[in-house]
Amino acid sequence: MRILLVEDSQRLQTYLGKGLRLAGWAVDTASDGEEGLWLATENDYDVIVLDLMLPKLDGISVLQRLRMAGNKTHILILTAKDTVPDRVHGFQQGADDYLIKPFAFEELLARVQALGRRKYHDKSGRVNIGGLAIDTASRTVSRNGITIDLTAREYALLELLALRHGEVVTRTEIERRIYDERAEPMSNVVDSTVCLLRKKIDRAGSPSLIQTRRGMGYVLREPES
Repeated sequence: MRILLVEDSQRLQTYLGKGLRLAGWAVDTASDGEEGLWLATENDYDVIVLDLMLPKLDGISVLQRLRMAGNKTHILILTAKDTVPDRVHGFQQGADDYLIKPFAFEELLARVQALGRRKYHDKSGRVNIGGLAIDTASRTVSRNGITIDLTAREYALLELLALRHGEVVTRTEIERRIYDERAEPMSNVVDSTVCLLRKKIDRAGSPSLIQTRRGMGYVLREPES
């Protein structure tokens, strides 16, 4: 997933950004409402994590302008305002979820995951293909009941393909959804990660579940018999 984090506290922005990146996601950050609005308008994000108390342009104004412009990205509000009227107002303006400060990072992670799944119309949190089971809630993978250990980056790539299973996902989109712009991924990094994934999830002597579409990208699907 690609996430936009709009938070003016540099300490909290650094902490949350690091945690989300360690989860295997690409994260862009903004420290004020105007920058956040510009990034959200210019880029396609899976989830926006938006603080309300921002300089230059407050979070509610950012939310209102995005919704008025037709932006449907799922937005998680971060705020220290914990009254019911405050939360109701946020939902009325188009927020998808609310998290009151202070909060546990694990809860933020779970809520971001849930909003990301919602984008791909996946409510069950599980994808099963050819004996491969991906649980996007617990971020675990198994094949025929045997757990498969993946790095955060490997899992993020597999999750993206799983949520779009049956569809071709281009190399460019994979880079945009998983790697930060500042990371400057090498030209073969996606191919290398796919190669490692295949070694871990495929059965010896059987066609790969991750199929290459030359000149297009990759698709996760059960091989045709």
